[in-house]
Amino acid sequence: MSTPLDTPRATPRRMPVPRDPRRRWRTGSLAAAVVVVVVLHVLAFEGTEFRPARLIEGWEGMARFLAEAFPPDLSWEVLGPSLEATVVTLWIGLLGTTLSVPFAILLAVLGARTTSPHPLVYQAARSVLSFFRAVPDIVFALIFVTAVGLGPFAGVLALICHNTGVMGKLWAESMEEIDQGPQEALRTAGANRTQQVAHATLPMVVPQFVGLLLYRFDVNVRSSLVLGLVGAGGIGLLINQSIKSFQFDEMLTHIIVVLVLIVVVDQVSALVRRRLAA
Repeated sequence: MSTPLDTPRATPRRMPVPRDPRRRWRTGSLAAAVVVVVVLHVLAFEGTEFRPARLIEGWEGMARFLAEAFPPDLSWEVLGPSLEATVVTLWIGLLGTTLSVPFAILLAVLGARTTSPHPLVYQAARSVLSFFRAVPDIVFALIFVTAVGLGPFAGVLALICHNTGVMGKLWAESMEEIDQGPQEALRTAGANRTQQVAHATLPMVVPQFVGLLLYRFDVNVRSSLVLGLVGAGGIGLLINQSIKSFQFDEMLTHIIVVLVLIVVVDQVSALVRRRLAA
Protein backbone atom coordinates (compact mmCIF):
# COMPACT_ATOMS: atom_id res chain seq x y z
CA MET A 1 0.00 0.00 0.00
CA SER A 2 1.49 3.30 -1.09
CA THR A 3 1.70 6.23 1.20
CA PRO A 4 1.50 9.90 0.29
CA LEU A 5 5.28 10.02 0.68
CA ASP A 6 5.69 7.41 -2.05
CA THR A 7 3.63 9.40 -4.56
CA PRO A 8 5.91 10.93 -7.20
CA ARG A 9 5.95 14.69 -7.21
CA ALA A 10 4.73 16.50 -10.26
CA THR A 11 7.39 18.42 -12.13
CA PRO A 12 6.63 22.18 -11.91
CA ARG A 13 5.89 23.68 -15.25
CA ARG A 14 7.77 26.82 -16.13
CA MET A 15 5.56 29.67 -17.02
CA PRO A 16 6.81 32.08 -19.68
CA VAL A 17 7.89 35.43 -18.31
CA PRO A 18 5.55 38.08 -19.72
CA ARG A 19 7.25 40.77 -21.69
CA ASP A 20 7.39 44.16 -20.10
CA PRO A 21 5.32 46.41 -22.36
CA ARG A 22 7.41 49.38 -21.17
CA ARG A 23 10.66 47.81 -22.37
CA ARG A 24 9.90 48.46 -26.04
CA TRP A 25 8.85 52.02 -25.18
CA ARG A 26 12.08 52.62 -23.26
CA THR A 27 14.18 51.24 -26.11
CA GLY A 28 12.37 53.44 -28.60
CA SER A 29 12.74 56.48 -26.35
CA LEU A 30 16.47 55.86 -25.95
CA ALA A 31 16.92 55.53 -29.71
CA ALA A 32 14.93 58.71 -30.30
CA ALA A 33 17.01 60.57 -27.70
CA VAL A 34 20.23 59.46 -29.38
CA VAL A 35 18.94 60.62 -32.76
CA VAL A 36 17.92 64.00 -31.31
CA VAL A 37 21.33 64.49 -29.66
CA VAL A 38 23.14 63.61 -32.90
CA VAL A 39 20.96 66.00 -34.94
CA LEU A 40 21.50 68.80 -32.41
CA HIS A 41 25.26 68.33 -32.57
CA VAL A 42 25.20 68.37 -36.38
CA LEU A 43 23.25 71.64 -36.29
CA ALA A 44 25.64 73.04 -33.67
CA PHE A 45 28.69 72.15 -35.78
CA GLU A 46 27.12 73.88 -38.78
CA GLY A 47 25.93 76.90 -36.80
CA THR A 48 29.33 77.50 -35.20
CA GLU A 49 31.32 76.62 -38.34
CA PHE A 50 33.34 74.18 -36.26
CA ARG A 51 36.16 73.13 -38.59
CA PRO A 52 39.21 71.53 -36.89
CA ALA A 53 40.99 71.54 -40.25
CA ARG A 54 41.07 75.33 -40.21
CA LEU A 55 42.93 75.24 -36.90
CA ILE A 56 45.53 72.90 -38.40
CA GLU A 57 45.86 75.08 -41.46
CA GLY A 58 46.55 78.11 -39.27
CA TRP A 59 49.52 76.58 -37.48
CA GLU A 60 51.87 79.14 -39.01
CA GLY A 61 49.97 82.01 -37.43
CA MET A 62 49.92 80.26 -34.06
CA ALA A 63 53.63 79.53 -34.29
CA ARG A 64 54.35 83.17 -35.11
CA PHE A 65 52.18 84.30 -32.19
CA LEU A 66 54.01 82.02 -29.74
CA ALA A 67 57.38 83.10 -31.10
CA GLU A 68 56.52 86.74 -30.46
CA ALA A 69 55.13 85.97 -26.97
CA PHE A 70 58.21 84.07 -25.74
CA PRO A 71 60.15 84.99 -23.77
CA PRO A 72 57.82 87.14 -21.63
CA ASP A 73 58.85 90.70 -20.90
CA LEU A 74 59.78 90.62 -17.21
CA SER A 75 61.14 94.14 -17.03
CA TRP A 76 59.85 96.20 -14.12
CA GLU A 77 58.23 98.66 -16.56
CA VAL A 78 55.85 95.83 -17.49
CA LEU A 79 55.87 93.69 -14.34
CA GLY A 80 55.21 96.57 -11.94
CA PRO A 81 51.96 97.77 -13.54
CA SER A 82 50.96 94.13 -14.01
CA LEU A 83 51.26 93.43 -10.28
CA GLU A 84 49.33 96.58 -9.40
CA ALA A 85 46.53 95.71 -11.83
CA THR A 86 46.44 92.14 -10.51
CA VAL A 87 45.89 93.42 -6.98
CA VAL A 88 43.03 95.57 -8.31
CA THR A 89 41.60 92.46 -9.96
CA LEU A 90 41.74 90.68 -6.60
CA TRP A 91 39.96 93.59 -4.91
CA ILE A 92 37.24 93.56 -7.57
CA GLY A 93 36.61 89.86 -6.98
CA LEU A 94 36.67 90.29 -3.20
CA LEU A 95 34.25 93.24 -3.06
CA GLY A 96 32.01 91.73 -5.72
CA THR A 97 31.68 88.66 -3.52
CA THR A 98 31.36 90.12 -0.02
CA LEU A 99 29.13 93.09 -0.88
CA SER A 100 26.62 90.76 -2.55
CA VAL A 101 26.20 88.66 0.61
CA PRO A 102 23.47 90.78 2.30
CA PHE A 103 21.38 90.93 -0.88
CA ALA A 104 21.90 87.22 -1.57
CA ILE A 105 20.87 86.21 1.96
CA LEU A 106 17.74 88.39 1.85
CA LEU A 107 16.64 87.05 -1.53
CA ALA A 108 17.53 83.49 -0.50
CA VAL A 109 15.32 83.71 2.59
CA LEU A 110 12.47 85.17 0.55
CA GLY A 111 13.07 82.73 -2.31
CA ALA A 112 13.10 79.51 -0.28
CA ARG A 113 9.79 77.68 0.10
CA THR A 114 10.49 76.87 3.73
CA THR A 115 11.22 80.45 4.79
CA SER A 116 9.29 82.66 2.37
CA PRO A 117 6.35 84.44 4.06
CA HIS A 118 4.01 84.19 1.05
CA PRO A 119 3.87 82.43 -2.35
CA LEU A 120 3.80 85.78 -4.15
CA VAL A 121 6.93 86.89 -2.28
CA TYR A 122 8.54 83.58 -3.17
CA GLN A 123 7.80 84.02 -6.88
CA ALA A 124 8.97 87.64 -6.85
CA ALA A 125 12.27 86.76 -5.12
CA ARG A 126 12.85 83.88 -7.50
CA SER A 127 12.22 86.15 -10.48
CA VAL A 128 14.76 88.68 -9.24
CA LEU A 129 17.33 85.91 -8.65
CA SER A 130 16.67 84.49 -12.11
CA PHE A 131 17.19 87.91 -13.69
CA PHE A 132 20.49 88.57 -11.91
CA ARG A 133 21.67 85.07 -12.71
CA ALA A 134 20.58 85.10 -16.35
CA VAL A 135 22.31 88.35 -17.28
CA PRO A 136 26.07 87.68 -17.66
CA ASP A 137 28.42 89.71 -15.50
CA ILE A 138 30.13 91.11 -18.58
CA VAL A 139 26.78 92.58 -19.72
CA PHE A 140 26.34 94.18 -16.31
CA ALA A 141 29.86 95.55 -16.66
CA LEU A 142 29.04 97.16 -20.01
CA ILE A 143 25.94 98.73 -18.47
CA PHE A 144 27.78 100.11 -15.45
CA VAL A 145 30.71 101.33 -17.56
CA THR A 146 28.27 103.57 -19.42
CA ALA A 147 26.82 104.72 -16.08
CA VAL A 148 29.90 105.30 -13.90
CA GLY A 149 32.68 105.31 -16.50
CA LEU A 150 35.71 103.11 -17.02
CA GLY A 151 37.39 101.61 -13.99
CA PRO A 152 37.13 98.92 -11.34
CA PHE A 153 34.01 100.43 -9.73
CA ALA A 154 31.95 99.23 -12.70
CA GLY A 155 33.44 95.76 -12.32
CA VAL A 156 32.54 95.59 -8.63
CA LEU A 157 28.94 96.62 -9.36
CA ALA A 158 28.68 94.03 -12.14
CA LEU A 159 29.91 91.22 -9.90
CA ILE A 160 27.59 92.28 -7.08
CA CYS A 161 24.55 91.96 -9.34
CA HIS A 162 25.48 88.66 -10.96
CA ASN A 163 26.84 87.08 -7.80
CA THR A 164 23.67 88.00 -5.89
CA GLY A 165 21.63 85.94 -8.34
CA VAL A 166 23.92 82.92 -8.26
CA MET A 167 24.53 82.77 -4.51
CA GLY A 168 20.93 83.61 -3.68
CA LYS A 169 19.68 80.65 -5.70
CA LEU A 170 22.25 78.24 -4.26
CA TRP A 171 21.61 79.38 -0.68
CA ALA A 172 17.83 79.17 -1.13
CA GLU A 173 18.16 75.58 -2.29
CA SER A 174 20.42 74.80 0.68
CA MET A 175 17.79 76.15 3.09
CA GLU A 176 15.09 74.05 1.45
CA GLU A 177 17.10 70.85 1.86
CA ILE A 178 17.88 71.07 5.59
CA ASP A 179 15.90 69.36 8.36
CA GLN A 180 12.83 71.44 9.18
CA GLY A 181 12.53 70.02 12.71
CA PRO A 182 14.18 72.91 14.59
CA GLN A 183 12.16 75.47 12.66
CA GLU A 184 8.93 73.58 13.40
CA ALA A 185 9.85 73.41 17.08
CA LEU A 186 10.37 77.18 17.23
CA ARG A 187 7.10 77.76 15.39
CA THR A 188 5.31 75.55 17.91
CA ALA A 189 6.92 77.50 20.75
CA GLY A 190 5.49 80.72 19.34
CA ALA A 191 8.53 82.17 17.55
CA ASN A 192 7.81 84.41 14.59
CA ARG A 193 9.25 83.77 11.13
CA THR A 194 12.26 86.05 11.61
CA GLN A 195 13.22 84.27 14.82
CA GLN A 196 12.80 80.90 13.14
CA VAL A 197 15.12 81.88 10.31
CA ALA A 198 17.69 83.53 12.59
CA HIS A 199 17.87 80.81 15.25
CA ALA A 200 17.09 77.62 13.31
CA THR A 201 17.54 77.88 9.55
CA LEU A 202 20.61 80.09 9.13
CA PRO A 203 22.78 78.39 11.80
CA MET A 204 22.20 75.02 10.13
CA VAL A 205 23.30 76.20 6.68
CA VAL A 206 26.36 78.22 7.70
CA PRO A 207 28.85 75.53 6.52
CA GLN A 208 27.14 75.31 3.11
CA PHE A 209 27.01 79.09 2.91
CA VAL A 210 30.73 79.47 3.59
CA GLY A 211 31.67 76.73 1.13
CA LEU A 212 29.57 78.30 -1.64
CA LEU A 213 30.94 81.74 -0.77
CA LEU A 214 34.53 80.58 -1.16
CA TYR A 215 33.68 78.90 -4.44
CA ARG A 216 32.09 82.06 -5.77
CA PHE A 217 35.10 84.09 -4.66
CA ASP A 218 37.31 81.88 -6.84
CA VAL A 219 34.94 82.33 -9.77
CA ASN A 220 34.65 86.09 -9.28
CA VAL A 221 38.41 86.60 -9.29
CA ARG A 222 38.50 84.90 -12.68
CA SER A 223 35.47 86.85 -13.86
CA SER A 224 37.06 90.16 -12.85
CA LEU A 225 39.85 89.35 -15.29
CA VAL A 226 37.34 89.14 -18.15
CA LEU A 227 35.55 92.29 -17.01
CA GLY A 228 38.76 94.23 -17.50
CA LEU A 229 38.54 93.48 -21.21
CA VAL A 230 35.49 95.74 -21.46
CA GLY A 231 37.00 98.58 -19.44
CA ALA A 232 36.05 97.50 -15.91
CA GLY A 233 39.62 97.81 -14.62
CA GLY A 234 42.13 95.25 -13.41
CA ILE A 235 44.67 93.14 -15.21
CA GLY A 236 42.22 92.36 -18.03
CA LEU A 237 42.54 95.95 -19.22
CA LEU A 238 46.32 95.58 -19.58
CA ILE A 239 45.92 92.26 -21.41
CA ASN A 240 43.50 93.89 -23.83
CA GLN A 241 45.87 96.81 -24.43
CA SER A 242 48.79 94.44 -25.02
CA ILE A 243 46.84 92.44 -27.59
CA LYS A 244 45.67 95.54 -29.44
CA SER A 245 49.22 96.91 -29.59
CA PHE A 246 50.64 93.50 -30.61
CA GLN A 247 52.89 93.42 -27.54
CA PHE A 248 52.46 89.68 -27.04
CA ASP A 249 55.48 89.36 -24.75
CA GLU A 250 53.82 91.84 -22.36
CA MET A 251 50.55 89.95 -22.68
CA LEU A 252 52.29 86.73 -21.65
CA THR A 253 53.74 88.50 -18.60
CA HIS A 254 50.27 89.59 -17.53
CA ILE A 255 48.92 86.07 -18.03
CA ILE A 256 51.70 84.57 -15.91
CA VAL A 257 50.95 87.03 -13.10
CA VAL A 258 47.25 86.13 -13.31
CA LEU A 259 48.11 82.44 -13.17
CA VAL A 260 50.08 82.98 -9.96
CA LEU A 261 47.14 84.91 -8.50
CA ILE A 262 44.66 82.13 -9.35
CA VAL A 263 46.91 79.46 -7.81
CA VAL A 264 47.30 81.48 -4.60
CA VAL A 265 43.53 82.09 -4.35
CA ASP A 266 42.82 78.38 -4.91
CA GLN A 267 45.28 77.33 -2.22
CA VAL A 268 43.94 79.83 0.32
CA SER A 269 40.35 78.79 -0.38
CA ALA A 270 41.23 75.11 -0.01
CA LEU A 271 43.01 75.84 3.28
CA VAL A 272 39.98 77.68 4.66
CA ARG A 273 37.63 74.88 3.60
CA ARG A 274 39.83 72.29 5.32
CA ARG A 275 39.90 74.34 8.52
CA LEU A 276 36.12 74.65 8.48
CA ALA A 277 35.66 70.92 7.85
CA ALA A 278 38.05 69.97 10.69
